Amino acid sequence: MARSGLLAGLVVASMAAAGPLSAQSVPGSQSVPGSRPATEDPSRRQTWLIPSQVPEAQMRTTVIRPKGPGPFPLVVVNHGSTQNEIRRVAYRSPERDFEAIARWFVERGHVVAIPQRPGHGETGGPYLENQGGCDNADFRKAGLATAASIQAAIDYLTAQPFVRPDGVIIVGHSAGGWGALALASQNPRTVRAVINFSGGRGGRVDNRPDSNCAPDRLVTVAGELGQTARIPTLWIYSDNDTYFQPGSSARMAGAFRSAGGRAEFHMVAAFKQEGHFLVNSRDGVAIWAPLVAAFLARNR
Repeated sequence: MARSGLLAGLVVASMAAAGPLSAQSVPGSQSVPGSRPATEDPSRRQTWLIPSQVPEAQMRTTVIRPKGPGPFPLVVVNHGSTQNEIRRVAYRSPERDFEAIARWFVERGHVVAIPQRPGHGETGGPYLENQGGCDNADFRKAGLATAASIQAAIDYLTAQPFVRPDGVIIVGHSAGGWGALALASQNPRTVRAVINFSGGRGGRVDNRPDSNCAPDRLVTVAGELGQTARIPTLWIYSDNDTYFQPGSSARMAGAFRSAGGRAEFHMVAAFKQEGHFLVNSRDGVAIWAPLVAAFLARNR
C-alpha cells in the first residue's frame, strides 16, 4: 500500500532454490550467508527466496545485514495487502516501501528481512489472505494466514548462521500489522515484540476514504486475538488515517488490551496528506522512532 522509493542495487544470479539470490552490487560484496562484507558499505543487501507455508510459492525477500559476521537479532517487516487481484499481481517489491525503518534497525545492529508474501507481485502463487466480502468478512482467518507467512520467514531465517535464534522483532504495516497481531496471539517463543503500524483489514471499501469494511467485526476479532496474545505489542496510528480512523483503531487496541493482550497504543498527529503511510516516509522517522526505541527498551 505504500509509496516511498528505494534503490535496491541487486544483481539477480539464480531463481532456482530457497536461499540468497544476489548480493548488493558493490565491488567485493559477498553472497555467502555469514560472510564478512568486503567493503565499508554500512549494510549488505541480498534477495532471497524463502519457503512459505505453501510449496508452490517461495517468498521473494530482501535481507539487509549490518557489518560483521553476526549473529544479529532479526527484524521481519511485513507489507500490506489488497483484495484487488490485479493490484496484487502488480505489487512492487515491498523493500521500496520500508527503506527508512529498515535502515533504522540495521544501524542499530539488526538484520532486516522484508518478505513478499504469497499471492503478491513476484512471489506469486495463491492468495492465502482473502477476507471475503464485507457481509461475511473473516478477518481472523485472513490475519492468521498472514501470520503463517511471517512465521515461515522467521523459521527459515533464524536457522541461518548470521541470525540469532531468538529476540525476533516483528514489524507490520496495514494488513501486515494485522497479521503481526495475529502472530502475537500464537506467542511464538522466538519473538520478542510486535510493532503494528496502522494495522487492520478491510480499509477503504472500493478505495473510498474513511469507509472501512465491517469495523465492528474488526474490533471483535482484535479482542479475540488479545485473549491469547502475551507478547508485547506497540500500536502506532495517525489521526488522518483514512483506512483505519482514530475511533476504530482505538477501539481495536482497547478490545485487544481488555481481553488480556499487551498493547501500547499511540495516536500521533496528522501526517502529511495520508497518515496511513507514516511508516513508509523518511519524514515519519522523527515521529515513530522515539516511540519504538522506548517500547523496545522497556521490553528487552
